[in-house]
Amino acid sequence: MVTRRGRRTTKRTRGPLGWWSMIDHTGIGVADVGRSAAFYDAALGALGLRRVMQLPESSGIDGIGYGVDYPIFWIDRFHPHGVKQHTAFAARSRAEVAAFHAAALKAGGIDNGPPGLRDPASGYPPGYYAAFVIDPDGNNVEAVCRER
Repeated sequence: MVTRRGRRTTKRTRGPLGWWSMIDHTGIGVADVGRSAAFYDAALGALGLRRVMQLPESSGIDGIGYGVDYPIFWIDRFHPHGVKQHTAFAARSRAEVAAFHAAALKAGGIDNGPPGLRDPASGYPPGYYAAFVIDPDGNNVEAVCRER
């Protein structure tokens, strides 16, 4: 792994919600960065994430990175869009899951599963509380709170 300063390290990095994570960042291609940014500003804002980087810095028309201290999720015009990806974001509580779902719908998302516990008989682990929304490019976006 390479640190933000370009140094190589074997240490895992601390994720934005406090756990140790092996994934530093990910992202998806979108057809219209501005349209998708309006959706993700609202949906991810409900989970405590915000725009932390834009390309170019002045406008963000090429890409936007969301996170807390550094980008963990990107939307951009460089990668293929419309491939129907699934991305799950961690929520700290059921209330955050519900806030994500409401904000995403208000921002133009399509309901793909309201907030609620998911059935272990369907392959979900016990205590899997989640909500699903389809974003403007047809991607399945999820907020999940894993209750133990």
